[in-house]
Amino acid sequence: MDVTHLQALSERPGVPGLLQGLGEGQARFVGGSVRDNLLGIDAKDLDLATPLSPFEVMRRCGAAGIKTVPTGIAHGTVTAISDGQVVEITTLRADLATDGRHATVAFTDDWRLDAERRDFTINALYWDPSDGTLHDYFSGLEDLAASRVRFIGEPLQRIAEDHLRILRFFRFHARFAGGSEPDPAGFAACIARANDLMALSRERIADEWLKLLALPDPAPTVRLMVEAGILVPVLPEVTADALPLLDQLLQIERTAGIGPDPLRRFAALLPRDPLLAEKVAARLKLSNKARKRLSAAASGDLGLGPQALAYELGVESAQDRLLLSGDAEGARQLESWTVPKLPIGGGVLIARGLEPGPAVAKTLKAIEARWVAEGFPNEERFAQLVDEALAGSRQGGRQLL
Repeated sequence: MDVTHLQALSERPGVPGLLQGLGEGQARFVGGSVRDNLLGIDAKDLDLATPLSPFEVMRRCGAAGIKTVPTGIAHGTVTAISDGQVVEITTLRADLATDGRHATVAFTDDWRLDAERRDFTINALYWDPSDGTLHDYFSGLEDLAASRVRFIGEPLQRIAEDHLRILRFFRFHARFAGGSEPDPAGFAACIARANDLMALSRERIADEWLKLLALPDPAPTVRLMVEAGILVPVLPEVTADALPLLDQLLQIERTAGIGPDPLRRFAALLPRDPLLAEKVAARLKLSNKARKRLSAAASGDLGLGPQALAYELGVESAQDRLLLSGDAEGARQLESWTVPKLPIGGGVLIARGLEPGPAVAKTLKAIEARWVAEGFPNEERFAQLVDEALAGSRQGGRQLL
C-alpha cells in the first residue's frame, strides 16, 4: 500500500500554514483521511490529532491568523478554517466512563491510548507529516490491505462504549469488504448486542442507516444484517421479503444511469403501505420532505406517464415510483426534465369574462387536467385548451375533460 499518497494531505491549501502554526510534531492526520488516501481515494474530511489542549490549539491558531471554532471543546475538538480548508483538530483522549451513547473523556499525551478508544483498526492509523511516519498500533494497515473491518481489542467492549458501532461495523463492511464474510468476532458481538441499538437516539440510527444505503452496493451487507436479526430492535419492518426488491432496484439504477439514493433504497425495503412508511420515517425523525417521499414511494401506484407523475409528485418521488416498479426508461426521461408551471391563472380567466367564484377554480382545474393529459403541449395548443374550457364554462359550466 503506497504511503506516498499521504503527502497530498499536508499539501492542501491552508494545511501547511496550519501545521506550522500548531508546531512541528504536534499534529498527526488520523482516521478517514489517512485510511482513504492509502487506498488512493481523495478524502473529503481532514482530521488531526494533537497532544495540545483545545485551548492551546486555539491560541496557536489565533497567533498564526487562523480562525477556529470550538465545535466540541468539551470533548477536545476544535474546527480550524485555514485558507478555506476546514480541519477538525482533536486533543488526544482516553475514556473515563461510557454509557453506550456518550463518553466522559480525559485529555492525554499518549498516542496509543487515543488509538485504543477508536472503533476499528483501519480508523486508528496516524500519519505524522513532520517526518512521514505512519503509526499503526493495531495492524490496521494489514486489515486495510485485506479489506477487513475489525474492532480494536474486545468487540463487546467497543460496542458497550458506543452502541452505534454496531451499525458502523456494517457500514464499513459494506464500503470496504463488499460481499465477503465479516470478521467473525465482530459479527458475533454485533448479533449479541443488537438490542443495544434501542438505547440510541433515532436520529443517530437514521444517519448511519442512510449512509450505509448510500454506498454503491449495500445489498450483501443489508442481507447479512437482516438474516442476523440486527435490525429487528429498531427497524422490524425491514424483512427478508424485501431483499429481492432492493437487489432489483440497484440493478435498475445502474441500467438507468441514476445515482444511488438512500431514501429510495430504504423505500424498497419497506412494505408497500404509505401510512406505515410515514410512521417509520416519523419514528426515525426524518425531515418532512423525507417522510413524504417514503410515503409516496410506498403507494406503488403509477397510473400516469412519467412526466404527469412528476407533475403530481415532484421529480424525486416520481423517479422513486418508476424505479421501484422497474421502469428505468421512464425514470431516465425525468433526469433532464423540469416540471413546468401551469401558464395561466385565475386572473386571466376573469379578464376574459369568467365570473369570479367557484367557476374560476373549476375551469382552471379542467384546463390543467387536459394540459397534463396531453403531455404539456405547446403555447398554440394550450391557447386552444383555454378557449375550449372557457366556452364550456359559459355553456352551463360543462367541463371538457
